[in-house]
Amino acid sequence: MNHRDYKEFANGSIAHIYNRGNNKGKIFFDEQDYKAFLFRLALALGFEQKELHNESLISMPYSRIRIESVQKNKFKINAFCLMPNHFHLLIEQCSNISISKLISKVCSSYSKYINKKYNRVGHTFQDCFKAVNIENNPQLMWASSYIHMNPVKDGLAKHPSKYKWSSYCDFAENRNLPITSTKLLIEAFGDTKNFIEQTLNFDVKETL
Repeated sequence: MNHRDYKEFANGSIAHIYNRGNNKGKIFFDEQDYKAFLFRLALALGFEQKELHNESLISMPYSRIRIESVQKNKFKINAFCLMPNHFHLLIEQCSNISISKLISKVCSSYSKYINKKYNRVGHTFQDCFKAVNIENNPQLMWASSYIHMNPVKDGLAKHPSKYKWSSYCDFAENRNLPITSTKLLIEAFGDTKNFIEQTLNFDVKETL
């Protein structure tokens, strides 16, 4: 697979983006931290706070955070999974605004949040994020299954539907988080039934 560090991405590109905590340490310590990351991601994607009020996994109603956003639909989050010490995002770039810019905004804001909340200094994340370019449907399907089965692989859940900090339930259980775009993956798998079957049959021992 084509791994690369911080670089520009082209309009129309799809990338599996991931990063872990500095020294492989935790980046999410409690439920509020997971929400804070998704909240910042939503704002960066162009959602307004009022649009997120009814979403318990994303909404932070008392937050005064300001993060420079892009216009909606400049990016699509096709899959995500937040793990205690790393995250995965499957992102489609739908304009000339680079994926790098989006990720940098979110991670920079989240790092400031973590340092302030836990009275820490220094880097939250390990270097720059890593990226794998998605070049065909089999690779897209592999990345989706890998992302959604990550909690099972790491022993955090026996079934992906039992782990709420991923996009699996947006596909399999009609949760419909506003930040998740399901169309691309459903088309790649053929239908929801096949998405579920192939995800659950994925060899969780496979790794990046």
